Amino acid sequence: MVSTAGVVGIALVALGLVLTPGPNMVYLVSRSVTQGRRAGLISLLGVAAGFGVYLGAAVAGIATVFVLVPALYTVVKLAGAAYLLWLAWQAVRPGGHSPFTPAPLPPDPTRRLFTMGLVTNLLNPKIAILYVSLLPQFIDPARGNVAAQSLLLGLTQITVALTVNALIVLTAGGIAGFLSRRPLWLRVQRLLMGTVLAAMAVRIAADRSRAAVATP
Repeated sequence: MVSTAGVVGIALVALGLVLTPGPNMVYLVSRSVTQGRRAGLISLLGVAAGFGVYLGAAVAGIATVFVLVPALYTVVKLAGAAYLLWLAWQAVRPGGHSPFTPAPLPPDPTRRLFTMGLVTNLLNPKIAILYVSLLPQFIDPARGNVAAQSLLLGLTQITVALTVNALIVLTAGGIAGFLSRRPLWLRVQRLLMGTVLAAMAVRIAADRSRAAVATP
């Protein structure tokens, strides 16, 4: 079974990613501020369903493809590292904006709120990178069934992500107002997020491990 260090490691990675700007955060904040907490929470249910899709793919053995084609795994890792570096630059560059500066969105019915949350998460490159490039680094084939390890690590990530996103939804309006009145806090937030993203990008690019494949 997965090690305690692996669970703690993926939890910290998940926390770092969920606190950095990305499509999920931008959409949930914008929806919560413009249409209210209920709309934000319904959208979050769609995001949760998207996590479930990624987790199902991981448990089903998506890593097998990368074991059979190592070059593809390398390409995906480097592409993931490049994307994280781009996000880091967007966070720290002059004129960068905070996800707590919400975009105006028209009111949507419940079904569309859920669907948009789902689609936003499924098309979120940051989550794809997490499951393809980051999560496998915490799997140790020597500790037993890789699929079971993937399930436990994935559930840990989902628990962290949904908890933090729910807090963001519930406090989005207050945080947006607080930060809009304090430009220095906005700059500190962007610098911190950019640093975390850059560190993750370097870790992914420097990693020399191979993809792990599920065992019976």
